[in-house]
Amino acid sequence: MAVVVKYVVERNGVERMTFTSKKEADAYDKMLDIAESLEGLLDNTDVPLSEQQVEGLALQIAKQKDEFMQVLKGAKPSENKAEKKPKAQDKDSQENVTELKAKEA
Repeated sequence: MAVVVKYVVERNGVERMTFTSKKEADAYDKMLDIAESLEGLLDNTDVPLSEQQVEGLALQIAKQKDEFMQVLKGAKPSENKAEKKPKAQDKDSQENVTELKAKEA
């Protein structure tokens, strides 16, 4: 019998993701913290966005924070990263990406 250590990232009593590495779990948890902070910031903008759009946008910005930081510092994003479509990592983000695509169509 093998013993497997799993690290579970949980938010508000809901299991979000499971990792085999503490480092990966901590990184994902930090990304969720950033997304939560961004949601508060996006809620206070003059652009009318639904709650789902705010959540999806905040999550994508948090996932691509390094690229956003470069742009905010005045650098241009590299072509291959700018064209790359984001990949959803959890159930909620997949639903948000799907909904955003449906609204764009």
